[in-house]
Amino acid sequence: MTVRAKKHLGQHFLIDQQISQKIADQFGAHQACYKVLEIGPGTGALTKFLLDREEIDLHVIDVDRESIAYLKENFPDLKGKIIEGDFLRMDVSKVLGNDPFAVVGNFPYNISSQILFRCLELRNQVPEIMGMFQKELAERIAVRPGTKTYGVISVLLQTFYDIEYCFTVSEHVFHPPPKVKSGVIRLTRNKRQTLPCDEKFYVQLVKACFNQRRKMIKNTVKAYLKEAPFEHRFLELRPEKLSVEDFIELTCALEEYRSQNA
Repeated sequence: MTVRAKKHLGQHFLIDQQISQKIADQFGAHQACYKVLEIGPGTGALTKFLLDREEIDLHVIDVDRESIAYLKENFPDLKGKIIEGDFLRMDVSKVLGNDPFAVVGNFPYNISSQILFRCLELRNQVPEIMGMFQKELAERIAVRPGTKTYGVISVLLQTFYDIEYCFTVSEHVFHPPPKVKSGVIRLTRNKRQTLPCDEKFYVQLVKACFNQRRKMIKNTVKAYLKEAPFEHRFLELRPEKLSVEDFIELTCALEEYRSQNA
């Protein structure tokens, strides 16, 4: 049977086996995690090379019924491990239990950011994320402070993951070819378990700062201040200059200020 690439699902099927092999080789079983969930396997271009690695306990999930039927017909080794469903909405514990699992895939461009933020919610169960994204997004995720592309998704993911940009993939190795190049990145869980500040406030502050990214931090924090003055070494900087540690420091300082001026 054949599987049609569906535009509304953001499907572009990888047809270059050398690239598929190269992507599969990037999986590093961080923290000795060999249980893997591949999201959006399509026709199994990456799946076949993941299955070649005998140490991996592979599960796959797709919302496309044609892909599910194709995988069941062509990958008998995955019997009982092919899930028809939406990773963004499913109860992971009912499918994979509470054990750690890595997330891999040639991710659909239209939901790739959402997949990453879902993994961020599950970060204590997901020690590694490895796969292919639109190149522009992959670069934004991995970029360091001080650049124009550094933003909310960079900070929030780098708070809990170390990120490596692995390599770029041409648009010509897909069917149908996308209009942009792709980038393969690998995210591995760092040692930061919790934040020394309220996490919801931290996320709120990071988003607020980048919503006014052309303005200095002092303009953003005005919304959180009382009549008492607030002084901090980052106030004259723009948000793109702040590292994860800097944003944590700023959040802690604002929390202390608010508690003293409640």
